[in-house]
Amino acid sequence: MSDAVPVLTLDGPGGAGKGTISRLIAERLGWHLLDSGALYRLTALAALRHGVALDDAAALAELARDLDVAFLAEGETTRVLFEGDDVSREIRSEQTGDAASQVAAVPAVREALLERQRDFRKAPGLVADGRDMGTVVFPDAPLKVFLTASASERARRRYLQLQEVGMDASLSSLLKEIQARDARDMQRSVAPLKPADDAVTLDTTRLTIPEVVDRLTDLLTEHGLASAT
Repeated sequence: MSDAVPVLTLDGPGGAGKGTISRLIAERLGWHLLDSGALYRLTALAALRHGVALDDAAALAELARDLDVAFLAEGETTRVLFEGDDVSREIRSEQTGDAASQVAAVPAVREALLERQRDFRKAPGLVADGRDMGTVVFPDAPLKVFLTASASERARRRYLQLQEVGMDASLSSLLKEIQARDARDMQRSVAPLKPADDAVTLDTTRLTIPEVVDRLTDLLTEHGLASAT
């Protein structure tokens, strides 16, 4: 029964480290991984490619229900295929990310993707990365964590990521985009970005990735979801 399968939810704003941390924790535990943000980014990409307006709720929901997508794990990375094309890099662009934030504010899209996300809950466990994993998608998860960091630190991290892959970026523009996305995510009418009432909040601004992984491992152990080493 899927409800008996343990879930660790990692919610928080973009740039808080959810993606990297989720993958590392899933690998450490041998659990499945859900990158819910990728589904919204793919829906946004589908809209951009097929000329669907980002405020056309009915058309966006139809795109979300019928997404032709595949996730292929390859070593430490995951390839994302959309309609047969490798869009792993394209869905991480700022344009797609901004469009995804707009798409995610559409109630019909969130409803269309809800069951699709819950289907990822399979034994032995699931690490779910997103913005409403603990509040809406998996409210019964035994451990919910809200990862955050200052907007300036998140902009700096994003700037370095883009530099590493040879993409031009303006740090000041990235900061403005992150602040605008945060406001949109927190103010949307359905599933706004916020910690679940029973979530543990962890500020990663001054923490390294190994330090965050260690703290989460300790929390998992305290909740009986991982063995003490």
